[in-house]
Amino acid sequence: MLSEAAAELMIEIAQVAIDKRGKFSVALSGGNTPRRLYRLLAEESFRSRLNWKAVHVFWGDERCVPVDDARSNVRLAHELFLDHVPIAPDHLHPILCDQEPYRAASAYEAEIKAFFGPDPPAFDLILLGLGENAHTASLFPHSEILREEKRWVLAIYVAEQQMYRVSLTAPLINQAHTVVFLVSGSEKADALQRVIEAEVNPDELPAQLIKPQNGQLIWLVDRAAAAGLHFQF
Repeated sequence: MLSEAAAELMIEIAQVAIDKRGKFSVALSGGNTPRRLYRLLAEESFRSRLNWKAVHVFWGDERCVPVDDARSNVRLAHELFLDHVPIAPDHLHPILCDQEPYRAASAYEAEIKAFFGPDPPAFDLILLGLGENAHTASLFPHSEILREEKRWVLAIYVAEQQMYRVSLTAPLINQAHTVVFLVSGSEKADALQRVIEAEVNPDELPAQLIKPQNGQLIWLVDRAAAAGLHFQF
């Protein structure tokens, strides 16, 4: 149900964007939660409802691994979704970590600037997940990226994973028209409760940084993830 709601919402947002601006820009998330969403979008019942000629796909973050690595967010999206829809190859904008991570981040920021041109860099939709440590995209607790105010894309080294990652920054994410968090599973309940109900402390709870300036923030969560919240459904 969570994934079906997300698919319906994505198609609704896409149609509004295409009607207004002639194109729809989305930044995808990685991780396990969006897997079912991506499979649904590849099915005819959803695939046929979207004008893929007007769709541009970006990524919110990427692990600096080869594109054919099982940990790659780009590979995940292609296998479950993008290889099964009629989207033009030049409408796909992957984060390419086949070069030094900081160069990859600079190159991706330049690509985003080229796409939006003189317009504000506002994605129509950014999909985000939530980690058990309250990270989102590659905004990890106590990392330097959390204090970034100007750059749109940065590379960071995640010591516990022993790898570099490239990520959109909070200032860019917060310019989106719509940001949607997808959160599922009881293992996310504590992080979700703290992000939503605890005092603001983004150094500990990076997802709290996500507050769209002129857009909307939507949380799509299942009952297991929401079990720790104190308000009633």
